[in-house]
Amino acid sequence: MKIYDELKARGLIAQVTDEKEIEALINGGGAKFYIGFDPTADSLHVGHFMALCLMKRLQMAGNKPVVLLGGGTGFIGDPSGRTELRSMMSAETIRNNCECFLKQISRFIEFGEDKAIVVNNAGWLLDLKYIDLLREVGACFSVNNMLRAECYKQRMERGLSFLEFNYMIMQAYDFLYLSENYGCNMQFGGDDQWSNMLAGRDLIRRKTGKDAYAMTITLLMNSEGKKMGKTASGAVWLDPNKTAPFDFYQYWRNIDDADVMKCIRMLTFIPIEKIEEMDDWADERINEKKEILAYELTALVHGSEEAEKAKKVSRSLFTGGGEDADMPTTELTEDEAGGEVTIVDLITRCGLAKSRAEARRLIEQGGISVNRERVSIADAAFSRQELAAGIIIKKGKKTFHKIILK
Repeated sequence: MKIYDELKARGLIAQVTDEKEIEALINGGGAKFYIGFDPTADSLHVGHFMALCLMKRLQMAGNKPVVLLGGGTGFIGDPSGRTELRSMMSAETIRNNCECFLKQISRFIEFGEDKAIVVNNAGWLLDLKYIDLLREVGACFSVNNMLRAECYKQRMERGLSFLEFNYMIMQAYDFLYLSENYGCNMQFGGDDQWSNMLAGRDLIRRKTGKDAYAMTITLLMNSEGKKMGKTASGAVWLDPNKTAPFDFYQYWRNIDDADVMKCIRMLTFIPIEKIEEMDDWADERINEKKEILAYELTALVHGSEEAEKAKKVSRSLFTGGGEDADMPTTELTEDEAGGEVTIVDLITRCGLAKSRAEARRLIEQGGISVNRERVSIADAAFSRQELAAGIIIKKGKKTFHKIILK
């Protein structure tokens, strides 16, 4: 199966500008494509995961990835999918985040001569002169068309700043710059980026007369219609210091039944033929599918050794085993433990709740167990001796955390 057909079979393609031309380029290994990553945090998260997997697939098929770090656009902030203005970041924070992104991306993409390259749009955007930019590309943009773009329409009622209004122009200029200076002929992104990508493609054609193409990938949604990658405690990060490999594994192990095969198809590198066989498995094998999904993705992000550890711990928790050495753990000092510590303090300390009020609600709703026994009193406390022996807190049905003394 050729790579373009595989992308379609996996359900990855949302929209394309010139399908025949894109299909020929990708199948022939002639696409020099870019995907942009704005450094909004010091780690990539599950929301970036599909783009990384797509880049890897296309590189394996002989195409050349251009990783664009948004060291310049990070100063503005993309309004797509946002209900309010992003927090403004300092130049130092943006630089640090870009460095963190590159380290993580390097686990997926092979850089080097005649392979992938990485560029940072701070190299050209921060040196632009406003009047020169307006004269060069401003006349190519219709304000009426921009206001019809979905990324702007959804913000008009809440308020769209002029700062964010410029984002489309900046992203389009990126494509123009990459086309002229790096021979980039294609842009990929999530389907929420469609308007911005069309603007870039049209700008290249108007300014240079060259062809340029755009293709969006289907954003991964869960069965409730929300973007995947969010949990009750926040985002699922690719940095093991922000989301432990076990928690990463458990996230995928616990997704809705209706989403399992979709995620296997879109995110794993299991051959299509094998996936089609899995489609025919009996419903009783759903947990086996989830375990395969969780293992494959954890191995991609954290390596096979961490994936094996996470699978082993996960199995032991659901079969009553005692192997919990690799479970996410919070250590308390003797001073922090004192005479005793309440369950509310422990829940908030280990990040299972964002506040004491939320911790109390979890307890009152019957969502907290300690060492397999449900806790029903928010004032329940644990002695230093109990903490020294180690306790395991269970939130809901499938989230576990261990508390020990140093």
